[in-house]
Order: sequence, then C-alpha cells, then structure tokens
Amino acid sequence: MSQRWNMGKLLVLIGLAIAAVGLAIMLGVPLGRLPGDIAVRRGNFSFYFPIVTSIVLSILLTLIFSLFRR
Repeated sequence: MSQRWNMGKLLVLIGLAIAAVGLAIMLGVPLGRLPGDIAVRRGNFSFYFPIVTSIVLSILLTLIFSLFRR
C-alpha cells in the first residue's frame, strides 16, 4: 500500500509541474532566460549556459520534493 501511495504522490507532483509550466507559458513568463545566465555570441557561433535557471530550478524541486517526503 505504501508503494502505491508514493507513486500516486509522484504522479500528482508531475501533473502539477506540467500545469505550472503551461500556466507560465500562457502568461508569457520567460523561461530559461534569467539574468545571470551565460550567453556568448561570436559571428556564426552562439553558446548558452543557463546557470541561474538551473540553480532556481534545483531549489524549487528540492523544496517540492521535501514537502512530499513528509
């Protein structure tokens, strides 16, 4: 019974995350282009490293998973 309960919580979490991303896109929130992300453009070469986006996403996922762990 415990394993099914954990799977149910995980599916709810995934559904909420998908809904949150969809809502952000509908509202026009720029995802993945935060200040502090590294972008280099030289001629026909471009490099993008989303360091701040990765940190923010990591913090949010840590908080969400810690709430569901209890």
